[in-house]
Amino acid sequence: MEEKYEVPFTHRSVLLEETIEQLHIRPDGVYVDGTLGGGGHAFEVCRRLVQGHYYGIDQDEDAIRAAGERLAPFTEKVTLLRDNFCNMRTRMAEEGVGKVDGILLDLGVSSYQFDNWERGFSYRYDAPLDMRMDRRQTLTAGDIVNRYPESELCRILRDYGEERFAKNIAGYIAQARAKKPIETTFELNEIIRAAIPVKMRMDGHPSRRTYQAVRIECNRELEVLKSSLDDMIDMLKPGGRLCVITFHSLEDRIVKTNFKKNEAPCICPPDFPVCVCGKVSKGTVATRKPIIPGEKELEENTRSRSAKLRVFERGIESEKEGGDRI
Repeated sequence: MEEKYEVPFTHRSVLLEETIEQLHIRPDGVYVDGTLGGGGHAFEVCRRLVQGHYYGIDQDEDAIRAAGERLAPFTEKVTLLRDNFCNMRTRMAEEGVGKVDGILLDLGVSSYQFDNWERGFSYRYDAPLDMRMDRRQTLTAGDIVNRYPESELCRILRDYGEERFAKNIAGYIAQARAKKPIETTFELNEIIRAAIPVKMRMDGHPSRRTYQAVRIECNRELEVLKSSLDDMIDMLKPGGRLCVITFHSLEDRIVKTNFKKNEAPCICPPDFPVCVCGKVSKGTVATRKPIIPGEKELEENTRSRSAKLRVFERGIESEKEGGDRI
């Protein structure tokens, strides 16, 4: 039976009910949140735990502090760790944990980061160009904007921001920084605005795609995601689930591709009668199509509009060596 706790007011977590449902929470289970944020998902998991335990990981000290306050009613059930989720397997081993019942990743920038103007994540506030999720690292958004070669800037904006005017924007940035360093978000906004034709500025804020690209580069977001998913699937107990919430097509593509590969890893030619490559399925994709927010959530929380939830379930028989062809 779920224990009753007063839910503290905070920023709304995206796809909260759907994620909790998909995690298949066991009262005695062990769960890991690789992107703790403000602790919204964590709170709902923790109040369903009796003998279980929740490990919350985040590289942002502000997130750890905010989540710690929010999860205060569950002190004995919660361990908070400041780190990048790419180190999850190592950190869990240090805690004496090998296999877990569920893992959650919410890959969106948290409301705490967006709404804290001095962090420089939002083009809506005039702030230093920072964008570091972990302020212990030295590389900032300002370093990228001011020091990266123009051709590299263009590549980042094109590949990570899917910005059609990447070449123009990179060129305008190079011209501006040759006169003086670009120091603030509003300075960068004006440069981006000037680089995009007036008639093409109707699709949201003109800086949106550039900020996404610079943030991804600054925090190595796609690289970290690609290198972490296999380890997380390996950490799951049979029947355990990995739930990943993405917010743009680049992340979603990585998750979708990885889940399919772990479900059907065989690389034998299709005309082979049996599998000889030895690659064994680790489980099944529990969401053939991604779960997206409903109309009510879209109305109440505009930040959820691009969210997609995909789920992988570890197979019961996936621990054994070898296997028949999928």
